[in-house]
Amino acid sequence: MLTRENKTQKIEELTKLFSSSGAVVVSNYSKLSATEITDLRKQLNGQGIKLVVAKNSLVKIVLEKLARSMPEGILDQPIAIAFGADEVETSKILYEFSKANENLKILGGIVNSENTNAAQIKALALLPGRDELYAKVVGSIAAPISGFVNVVGGNLRGLVSVLGQYQSKIK
Repeated sequence: MLTRENKTQKIEELTKLFSSSGAVVVSNYSKLSATEITDLRKQLNGQGIKLVVAKNSLVKIVLEKLARSMPEGILDQPIAIAFGADEVETSKILYEFSKANENLKILGGIVNSENTNAAQIKALALLPGRDELYAKVVGSIAAPISGFVNVVGGNLRGLVSVLGQYQSKIK
């Protein structure tokens, strides 16, 4: 049982997390075992995402304090909340875990101060990640440059070949 002091600390922690996170993804964890929750926490922590299991009454207090809301029906069941900076990465990890483990049900959340449902979280999860997008941009920029280098290199190789043949005729 939480004491009044513990509840106050938990409310302060949740307030900081809700305020500083770009993505808040809520899931029903009730059918997960303790080891499954630990595995999920490890995956999320590896990406700098915090998973918190909180009482719905405390979450309601925090949301009211921050003048935010949660999609209808989410706070009527046991929830685990993932707080992350990157909405795509947070959604992707939870979605992949829920595909591998049917006991985790993504319910929705708040992304960039907007309420989202489970379908929107899934859509975010299917987007390419930030690192993948960076790689595509770098590849797009590098492709013309490497093509130019190959063309110039090909011309030089051709010139060297012609000079080599000309030199063999002179001898």
